[in-house]
Amino acid sequence: IQHDRPVLVSGRVVEEQQTLMELGVRPHGSTRMEMSSTDPTAHPLRPVRPPEHDNMPDVITVRVQTDDEVFQEVVVEIERPRQQKVFLGGYRHRLTGAEYHHAFVQTLPKRRPEKGVVVFSRNTQTVELKSQAQQCPVSVSTQMTGIGCYISCINNKLVVPGNYTTADEYHGRRLRALICLQSYARRWLAQQAVNRLRQERDRRLAWLDLQEKQRNEEKEEQLRDRRQRWLNPQRREDFNLLYHALEKWRREEEQQINLSLRGAERKAALCSLLEQEMQLIAAIGRHRIAVQNNNYDATIRNFLDKSAAPHRWQAADGRLIEMDSQHTLRARELRDLYNSVNQTTSNQDQRLLVLMTLKHTVKEHDCQLTRDIVDLIDREVDLMTRGVKVASLEGLRKRISTLFLQYIKTPAFNPEVAKLLKVPQNLSQLRNDMFLCRSCQRYLRSADFSPAAGARLSGRCRDCARLDNIARSRDDFSCYRSILKRLRADEQRVSKNAKIPFLLQVEDVRYLVEVIWGSRSALHASTDLYNLVFVRWEPKKDWSPWNCILLSKEETSAHLETYEAMFIRRIEHNHMLARRHFGQIPVMAGYLHSHSAAALGDTTAASAH
Repeated sequence: IQHDRPVLVSGRVVEEQQTLMELGVRPHGSTRMEMSSTDPTAHPLRPVRPPEHDNMPDVITVRVQTDDEVFQEVVVEIERPRQQKVFLGGYRHRLTGAEYHHAFVQTLPKRRPEKGVVVFSRNTQTVELKSQAQQCPVSVSTQMTGIGCYISCINNKLVVPGNYTTADEYHGRRLRALICLQSYARRWLAQQAVNRLRQERDRRLAWLDLQEKQRNEEKEEQLRDRRQRWLNPQRREDFNLLYHALEKWRREEEQQINLSLRGAERKAALCSLLEQEMQLIAAIGRHRIAVQNNNYDATIRNFLDKSAAPHRWQAADGRLIEMDSQHTLRARELRDLYNSVNQTTSNQDQRLLVLMTLKHTVKEHDCQLTRDIVDLIDREVDLMTRGVKVASLEGLRKRISTLFLQYIKTPAFNPEVAKLLKVPQNLSQLRNDMFLCRSCQRYLRSADFSPAAGARLSGRCRDCARLDNIARSRDDFSCYRSILKRLRADEQRVSKNAKIPFLLQVEDVRYLVEVIWGSRSALHASTDLYNLVFVRWEPKKDWSPWNCILLSKEETSAHLETYEAMFIRRIEHNHMLARRHFGQIPVMAGYLHSHSAAALGDTTAASAH
């Protein structure tokens, strides 16, 4: 090392004989050395070659003596600054000529930590500043009235000094004003809350009045409907209502006779009561026959309209599409011809035209039925040409209409009626669908029996059950049918996936009402069956015989209130009876097991919590 080019370490000059260990270098460590020229003018420091032609490696191995006759190789990394550090000033020794720089310009600047926020310069964050003088409209100078100068005093104000207000008085006044403001605000909020409660009360009372009005109107409608069914029965349920009323009257009369009479008088009164009962039964039977005769034509027209109706289905866009096939066209043609045959007309030519059309239609198929129809048509034409009266031809025309209706109901002549016939055309289906009635000892189809929820057919057919009801029990099932109909409507409105109410039949609802619930409401023991409804015991679970309660229509609004423990135990006992009865039915047992598993899962989850 030349003296005019000293090597500095941390500002100290390194002697020629000093080692790296003496300078404080440790294994795998690093140090910074600087070489400067004492006379830069005479002896400047120049690189041996330009930096771009410098091929000196970045890492070199230096052999260093660590001890006497002990040498160690040290790996030295060489850092080359990317740019020449500019001279930022400093101090120069007058005697030695050494230059000293500030520590800030000799060391690398300390890097500020990242704040995660983009910081911009002040010039881009501030707006352009400008200075502008403004003058208020009132003169800033003060001028007094003097000789030769008059100043108006119209706008002058007299200021009188008031009392001095301390800080406590000021804050106290502010506090009182704040309390007053809060009192008015709270009063306004209270008025709003009271008005809201009053509106809710009015809406609740209006809703209760509306519900009461609807219940009264519904009850009046039921009474009018029941009275109309008594006076003019048309359906099977209407006649059951008549027989039920007859049985109720008979029991009341019999009880009155047993309480008031004894001996021969009692027997005579009972015989008279029996005669009256027989006369009433005969009157009801005659009226029933007349209604059946009146409904026969409507039943036939409905049957023919169904067979002639086009095929309908709903498209993807919601439109109803209708399509006629050759079978529906054939059924429609036969329907129109049947209506023309049964039409009463006094025009002989028109009647002959209808008969000739019918004759050509049935002659398309040669069988005994068509030959009989053709013979009857020829007979009527012959009698009409002889001038026989229309009243004398009524029987013959009735036979022609009956045989033509049989022709229409034959699937070989009218294929569209095959799906509407009660008796299937396939003998294998008919053989598998025949059951024995234990009462009348006839083999009938399953449709002639009353099914229950358990998919088991009763031992008696519908006709035998109807006859037994007329003769002995005389029960009215219309009330149970109305309960089932309302239950299905309510559950369908609450849940689209309701299934159990649609599996139950009228007999099952009767068992629930009479056996399980005793034909009375659970709360106030109301016995009006036309006013009772089934609702859910637990509203969040689907309706089932083991999750229901029988209430009157007025009691349904109070169903969600808290019940007493004894009442809850009684309801749970009824649910247990319903599970025991309906658990024997295979279809209902599946829903019972799923309900029990869900309840067990809820109990386990609650215990875990």
